[in-house]
Parts: sequence; structure tokens; C-alpha cells
Amino acid sequence: MTPTKAHLLQLLIGSIMLSGLIYFLQQVFPGKWIHEKIWAIILFYVLLTTLTGLVSIHFLKKDKLNSVSIILGSAVFRLLVSLTFVLVALWGGDKNILWFVINFFTIYLLYLLFDIYSLITNLRLHLK
Repeated sequence: MTPTKAHLLQLLIGSIMLSGLIYFLQQVFPGKWIHEKIWAIILFYVLLTTLTGLVSIHFLKKDKLNSVSIILGSAVFRLLVSLTFVLVALWGGDKNILWFVINFFTIYLLYLLFDIYSLITNLRLHLK
């Protein structure tokens, strides 16, 4: 399986599992613990992880010696785009800002860990 297909398949499986977990938590703990914009946050991260993953895999195929710079650049880009998303989402004013930020950055860290893990395992396979 190509690195691109493997990355997309892993992303799909991970996103479905995360969505199932969030749905389960919403049913078990109703109330303000999980923000109402959680599905928009997950969709944002699926799209962002797809974009950064595909671009990173493309650059890793071209230049395997700069892998650390490529992965770090991807993480910095993700951080800047995520902060922009938070600012735009909170610009209109939200009553539940604290839980939005907590939910947002929890999912941010989960997708960042997934992206780094996925890129490193794909890189290790193709350096041999």
C-alpha cells in the first residue's frame, strides 16, 4: 500500500473511532462538557490532517534527508491554522468558550500525535 493510501486509511479509521468516542461521551455525560461545535472541530481537523499529511508525504518522498524539518514545518503550519480557526470561531462570541478551547486543543493534540506517528512510521518504511 502506498504511503498516501495508508495515511488516508489510518486517518479515516482514527477519525471514525474518535467520533464514536465523542458520541458515546455525549450520551453518557450530557451537558456542557462537550461543546456543540465539536463536529465542526473534528471536520476541520480531518481536512487539515489530510492536507498536511499529503503535503508532508509528497515532500518526504522528494527529500528524505530533511524529514525532521518537513514534519516540524507541518506541525507549525497546523498550529498557525488551528489558532486562526479558534480566533474566527470565537470572534462571534460564544457562551461556552472554556469548553470550546479545551475540546479544541484536546482534539488538536490527538490529531497532531496521529500525524507525527503516521509520518514517522511511513518514513521508516521507505528509508530502508
